[in-house]
Amino acid sequence: MDQRIERVYETVVSRNPVEPEFLQAVHEVLESLEPVIAAHPEYADQGILERIVEPERQIIFRVPWVDDDGRVQVNRGFRVQFSSVLGPYKGGLRFHSSVDLGIVKFLGFEQVFKNALTGQGIGGGKGGSDFDPHGKSDMEVMRFCQSFMTELARHIGEHTDVPAGDIGVGAREIGYLFGQYKRLANSFDAGVLTGKSLAWGGSLARPEATGYGTVIFAQAMLATRGDSLEGKKVLVSGSGNVATYAVQRAQELGATVVSISDSSGAVYDPAGIDVALLRQIKEVQRGRVSDYVAQRSSAEFRSGTKVWDIPADIALPCATQNEINDHDASIMARNGVTLVAEGANMPSTPEAIDVYRKAGIMYAPGKAANAGGVATSALEMQQNAARQQWSFDTVVQKLDHIMLSIHNTCLEAAEMYGHPGDYVLGANAAAFEKVADAMVEQGIC
Repeated sequence: MDQRIERVYETVVSRNPVEPEFLQAVHEVLESLEPVIAAHPEYADQGILERIVEPERQIIFRVPWVDDDGRVQVNRGFRVQFSSVLGPYKGGLRFHSSVDLGIVKFLGFEQVFKNALTGQGIGGGKGGSDFDPHGKSDMEVMRFCQSFMTELARHIGEHTDVPAGDIGVGAREIGYLFGQYKRLANSFDAGVLTGKSLAWGGSLARPEATGYGTVIFAQAMLATRGDSLEGKKVLVSGSGNVATYAVQRAQELGATVVSISDSSGAVYDPAGIDVALLRQIKEVQRGRVSDYVAQRSSAEFRSGTKVWDIPADIALPCATQNEINDHDASIMARNGVTLVAEGANMPSTPEAIDVYRKAGIMYAPGKAANAGGVATSALEMQQNAARQQWSFDTVVQKLDHIMLSIHNTCLEAAEMYGHPGDYVLGANAAAFEKVADAMVEQGIC
């Protein structure tokens, strides 16, 4: 690693010693920027690297709420506003027991680059809480969301910071959060949150967007080799919105998706995942993938949450960070996987990525392949600003255009910096240049 870059990384480590996910994300980006800094030493001279790895603002707050038994519970809330150089902070809220400051910083840092790639004029941020909505009643979730938004409201706004959903934050949670914001602000500011219901400012195709976008990106990757998804066997992890709609879109394009998973276990369905049944179980019944197996004779339940030992052509990890390690990646390579496109944020460990490269597996990082969700959130913001609602086909057409543009941008940047076909370097270099140039033009701030 270039000495200037290495010094920056050492400083990040010394300041954030107990945040492994954040350090992993920073290292991956900085390492790939070596040819960019060599070509543009002015970025290093003006302290861009030092500034881009430090959030503009980190907010931590107490979230007290009352459970159904009348007991007071206390969780911790976070919002990391990482970079506003390209526009208002934009990024989801994650409600999960694993959430801590390091997780939120890693997600926010990735979001800066992801959002830059979309070309939608949005900065990067992320937030959430260690509150887990699973097993909670609707009233408990509502009381928590109202308490969470009571503090968050003073830090957000349609021209300042626009949160959305993420793991554990779906339409129900967004509704409760928006209702409390509206009460506090005494104003119907539809643009302050995205992922809303259609009746009050939501966008058609937003639930589908991340999964659809990941598949669109994978299809574009295959097209560079004169191939397509037609007839391919695909592995998908997860079973939330991203996974569900990745399954749907891949199967619409002729693939057979044979797996899904959640924290209770994994499902192998050689006949292909039944999307209608999956949606009924997850969205209506709020059930687990084990319930899918009980209603689908072709499916089998697998203990553990990993699906990576199933022979397939393509893998779309759509669950969570670091879900694929080098052992999993080696099995995938032996079993015939030729392409990995990430629907989740950083689901592959650095060791797994090394395996992909050595095995010749095409690989697209989440900041490029799963950018469809935030891109469509930005489209929702556009619709809110104009008080319009576009058709489903209009939104999907715009999403397709954005994802293909991101794909081509990554390839062009990789080629320009002497690493043709390297989507990691291409994504990081293209996004970094856009953010860095704006930072130079806006001065030291």
